[in-house]
Amino acid sequence: MIVYPNAKINLGLRVLGKRSDGYHDIQSIMLPIPLFDILEITASEVFEYHATGLSIPQDGAGLVEKAYQLLQQAYGIGSVRIHLRKQIPIGAGLGGGSSDAAFTIKALNEWFSLNLTTKELQAFAAQLGSDCPFFIENTPAFSEGRGEVLSPISLNLNSMHVALYNPGIHVSTALAYGVVQPSATPELSRDASNPSTWQDQYINDFEIPIGKLHPEIAKGIVELKQHGAFYTAMSGSGSSYFGLFSKRPDRLNEKHLILVSSLTLKA
Repeated sequence: MIVYPNAKINLGLRVLGKRSDGYHDIQSIMLPIPLFDILEITASEVFEYHATGLSIPQDGAGLVEKAYQLLQQAYGIGSVRIHLRKQIPIGAGLGGGSSDAAFTIKALNEWFSLNLTTKELQAFAAQLGSDCPFFIENTPAFSEGRGEVLSPISLNLNSMHVALYNPGIHVSTALAYGVVQPSATPELSRDASNPSTWQDQYINDFEIPIGKLHPEIAKGIVELKQHGAFYTAMSGSGSSYFGLFSKRPDRLNEKHLILVSSLTLKA
């Protein structure tokens, strides 16, 4: 079995305050984008996990292994061999690790015919990371809580194109939350029906502090506006940034450009 865990981008990201459990309450709109890792599951007499492609910084078991262990402990599933080809940049605000974990859960559910519901899959995913539940349904969603509370949101993405840049900077989540200030502005609107208002409406609270630490991010966002993007932002806690266009852009700066695509998700 081969599946293709995809990345996501954020329309706005509000940090509302720190919680008693150590996490932060946030609000964001998350969109899946067609940038993929590759995850293969095959039969094996013992559990095996291998990762190739981009190097994954790891201390102990990674999210893919933890996803397997979670279902093994809950249901006594058998052994498999999992091979992850890592292609989504790491520490980049694109949710690649969360996607890998969620797709592992979905693939194992199918492989072992567990017949888990969407809510059950999301509950397991939430144990692995705040962004993981989003990738179970993998459709545009309004996220809140620590990111795991999801509501469907209506967006017309027809004819929209994304240009995505990654400057090769690893931004740790701990560092990002250490420099961000809780938002003093109103909470994010759930009405995203008018894209012409998105730039003022959907602000990423991480963008200014991370941009000060890494000016090339702020500079790249300005360049995307100059190339005609109707919405520009840093994704998540960085370091990737993107522009949305009403038609496929051309003459873009190719340095650090990793994706130009419609927002239709196709594996």
